Amino acid sequence: MDDQLPARAHLQGELVPRQVASAQVARMPHRLLASWQRSEDYGVPVETVQPVFTGAYDEQSLFFECGQQVLGELARNLADEPISLMLTDADGLVLNRFSGDHALLRALDAVHLAPGFSYAEREAGTNGLGLALADRVPTVVRAEQHYALSLCSYTCAAVPVLDPVTGRLEGAVNLTTWSQASSDLLLALAHSAASTTSALMLSRASGRTARPAPRGEVFRVEVPRLEPGAGTLRELSQPWTAALHRAEDAVAAGRVVAAVGERGTGRATLLAQAERRHRPASRILAASAPAPADVEAWLDLWTPEVGKPHTAVVVRRVDELPVWAAQRLRDLVTEVPLAVTAERFEDIPAPLAGLVDAVVQVPALRERAEDVVALARHAAMRVRGREIDIDPSAAHALEQHHWPGNVSELVEVVRAAAGHTDRIEVRHLPAELLTGSRRRLSRIEAFERDEIVRVLTRPGVTMRDAAEELGMSRATLYRKVAHLELRVPR
Repeated sequence: MDDQLPARAHLQGELVPRQVASAQVARMPHRLLASWQRSEDYGVPVETVQPVFTGAYDEQSLFFECGQQVLGELARNLADEPISLMLTDADGLVLNRFSGDHALLRALDAVHLAPGFSYAEREAGTNGLGLALADRVPTVVRAEQHYALSLCSYTCAAVPVLDPVTGRLEGAVNLTTWSQASSDLLLALAHSAASTTSALMLSRASGRTARPAPRGEVFRVEVPRLEPGAGTLRELSQPWTAALHRAEDAVAAGRVVAAVGERGTGRATLLAQAERRHRPASRILAASAPAPADVEAWLDLWTPEVGKPHTAVVVRRVDELPVWAAQRLRDLVTEVPLAVTAERFEDIPAPLAGLVDAVVQVPALRERAEDVVALARHAAMRVRGREIDIDPSAAHALEQHHWPGNVSELVEVVRAAAGHTDRIEVRHLPAELLTGSRRRLSRIEAFERDEIVRVLTRPGVTMRDAAEELGMSRATLYRKVAHLELRVPR
């Protein structure tokens, strides 16, 4: 059994040796042990939850509207109980929180279990709502079953909520109480709230628009992983390496660095790697400019975090900050190592631009095509937790693409492909990756392109087969392939 335990076992709020924990941990459900192991693999700190702030949510969504109503009514009936009720989205972002117990609310604030913060398993380790979303089943996590020691004072029950029409996971209802309080009815209450939310969504579903895509995180604390450099790529092309060395030299000299270049090139990643190489034990507080409605809440997060020891700050997309927010931020970060990103140095607000001592240009992905396959393999491994094979034809197609969205676009493409196969082939890639032409296609041309690529990328299909299935002559098919500049391997 010891070999199946995570290397860091903890029980009753204390770190304990493996051999001591074995008997108690062996009685834990398999799902919890598997979640502990994933938490360790993700590099989640065992001592405390590090904040990952994403910001406000679209309050016009049907899921939020219905869940808000259901939890609000339930909270009024439980006003005198030490229970906090929350709604989260499918990515673990806490959307709202209800409780009449002010002591509980203050305690939850201390562990960042609050609106705007992510409590996905990848961010917070094993916890009720994170595990319910990961496994898509109702879940209770009690006291010492949490991965992070700072959560062992709580018991959480969470139930996923599915869209009643599409079946898509919308989020979860989460109920949290003190670990010493009775939790027997907690899961039943969460079940009831989730079911009522789904039923209310069904009754109001007619004519509603789809839920918007979630925004990226805007505030996150990253701590060193168990193994130095875990989860990073060390060997990339000369343009990237040269930029990394320039950033590393500036960090070592105590300068404030600005990484500039196109979006999605990995500007913040480069700065974080430079910081890690110089100060491996640093906490890196990585933040992005928030939506206008979140600026005040975003600024409030800085004070308790920048005062902690061994903290370095990377602020992404500072060119999107209003000048007044940049001025307040400057006042908050004057005593910590600072680095920023922007598309152009000229667009950095003056209060922060005046701090910059060194500017590093980060090359676009199209300028370092030799990195594409290495980055794709790394992205696939992050999705699946192991290496995923990339077919030579697919690798060639990835290398030939222009990548206007840079590394961010590549990661999205690979994530989608790796989620469906153990070997990425051309047929798993979006049709636009196989189009040489950069001109904007009409809707009819785009439809034709997608159909031609769909058929031609199936294993064993010949041009004759494809032409017959598509209802056109081979000559017409060849002509359309040439017109659309399709790079379909034959």
